[in-house]
Amino acid sequence: MQLKQLELAGGGTLTVYLRDCCERMPNVLDRPLVLVVPGGGYTHVSAREGDPVALQFAAAGYHTAVLDYAICEKAKDYMPLRQLAEAIGLVRQHAAQWHILPEKIAVCGFSAGGHLALSGAVLDIPGEAAQPRPGAEITLEANPETVTEETLRGFRAAGVNRVSFGVQSARDSQLKTLGRPHTAKQARAAFAAAQRAGFTNISGDIMLALPHYTQAEFDETLELIENGGATHVSAYLLKIEPDSAFGRKPPEGLPTSDEAADFYLYAVEQLEHHGYQQYEISNFARPGYEGKHNLIYWDCGDYLGIGPAAHSCMGGKRFYYPADTEAFLRDEAAPVMDGGCGAEDYLILQLRLRKGLSLDEYKKRYGREFSTAQLAFVQNCVKSGYANFDGHTLALTPAGLIVQNSILAELL
Repeated sequence: MQLKQLELAGGGTLTVYLRDCCERMPNVLDRPLVLVVPGGGYTHVSAREGDPVALQFAAAGYHTAVLDYAICEKAKDYMPLRQLAEAIGLVRQHAAQWHILPEKIAVCGFSAGGHLALSGAVLDIPGEAAQPRPGAEITLEANPETVTEETLRGFRAAGVNRVSFGVQSARDSQLKTLGRPHTAKQARAAFAAAQRAGFTNISGDIMLALPHYTQAEFDETLELIENGGATHVSAYLLKIEPDSAFGRKPPEGLPTSDEAADFYLYAVEQLEHHGYQQYEISNFARPGYEGKHNLIYWDCGDYLGIGPAAHSCMGGKRFYYPADTEAFLRDEAAPVMDGGCGAEDYLILQLRLRKGLSLDEYKKRYGREFSTAQLAFVQNCVKSGYANFDGHTLALTPAGLIVQNSILAELL
């Protein structure tokens, strides 16, 4: 990586980190340059040590530049537009020398803690910088308390066309039990801000079968999300991991497995009654608003994850980066191979979908067919109300999705 420092006419410097071409990223010299504008409370690191935000972009394969911290700190909450314009001009002057396409300069503002802080003035990312395919789904996931109408407008201007909020529950007491920092009022405000910012594709994540859970709590949460304009809902049963806070000290009032199943079936029924059709075990959408990225995973398609602990599947091979941020920033994180996406993966993932598993496609892809005994088991599932089967497609019902693991054990 090359380090360049340019003096600004109005005082201060612009520090530029240029990625070197490498085997893993042979086209890096034609990638955009991300110009980082520190906001109030941004932790300053010397150029010699490397700016953490700039290095994170560099690790993802981008050239980066950081506007002088002292200038931005002096400006406080206002964008130093004159210095920013000068910095962009300097980068464009050197674009040919640095092999940067001058029209591909993305400007990002950061505030305390390295969190992205965007507004119409802070953000200007040309669509050609990322070159998304027409109709591409570009999603921002956010906690309700972290967004404002201004920041959401910035993301919308940058090309983000879908936003997903982690609501979990409409009851503040439950949110406190879960350790969530937001309130129901903040969740409502986030949905309203998203709508005012121009988002028409809005998703909400909720949790089911929480401590002391009731159908009334679900109804209140659904009302919050529906009134907020949600076009998509992800509803997850509470899963307690052994090393989590709940795992170490389970809360009182947890529903039994049978009670959790009843809450799940009630949620499916109510969501569909309100126009959210179930398309996957935990996902519901109004027609045309199914999550495109979700469907790629369940169809065993290609997807690429960038960053520490990010998982990918390309060409039928799975790999991930270790959960080591420092190594990733130093460009020392090598992907770890994690097997492939074969017949068993395909069967498991397809049976998560309400459309089910096409036996013809299963045979075409992997040369697999159900045995006589497995077909007899499928017929028993149909009689028990766990599945629908027309001889070509096996699809689990909501009741079948609850006992999916037991069904898979007989089919794998």
